[in-house]
Amino acid sequence: MADDRRRFLTTTVLGAGALAVPAAFAQDDKKKDEHDEEPGATEDLMREHGVLNRILLVYEEGLRRLRANEDVPPEAFLKPATLVRKFVEDYHERLEEKFIFPEFEKANKLADLVHVLKQQHEAGRRVTDVVLRGAAPDQFVKADAKTELMHACEAFIRMYRPHETREDTVLFPALRKIVSTKRLAELGEQFEKEEDRLFGEGGFEKTVEEVATIERHLGIYDLAQFTPK
Repeated sequence: MADDRRRFLTTTVLGAGALAVPAAFAQDDKKKDEHDEEPGATEDLMREHGVLNRILLVYEEGLRRLRANEDVPPEAFLKPATLVRKFVEDYHERLEEKFIFPEFEKANKLADLVHVLKQQHEAGRRVTDVVLRGAAPDQFVKADAKTELMHACEAFIRMYRPHETREDTVLFPALRKIVSTKRLAELGEQFEKEEDRLFGEGGFEKTVEEVATIERHLGIYDLAQFTPK
């Protein structure tokens, strides 16, 4: 009788363990799926602001060298300006104008902020036109063109630092309050499709590497050099 009872308990415990193992694996799979998810709509836009910030640092380094009368190739401005046009203005800002700003206009929220942000997008494109023109090799050698380029870069940096931080700290957090979780997920999927269409798979990662290549050429890639001594 005692042997039968021991066999029963052993079978029960082992059976429960056998059921528990798949459940644990299921939890691990769930966590893995959560980590594998693509960033949401606002997270996508904010990480793209990180790309813009790195381009602003490139502009600042180019300006520093020009002011110090150091040797600066036109590519130091032409390449980042080309990325601004391609990635920031023709992709990132178009997403905001097509999908984000209309949500606030429909909800009648932050209308004044959205109006200013749209005006600044337009102004930024005009400024980038000046940088691209002045950074052309045949123009960069001219003193007037170089001065105009410097003023354009300074204006671009001055505008976009507060522009992007206002979006990150005010606009994007407010978006979660006026649209549903489902709508945010839909926006994230639309952003991903547009990124793949324009840049191919891994478009964000490719753009980050393009910026990193420019940073390496200018000697500002190593993060440790910015640490105060």
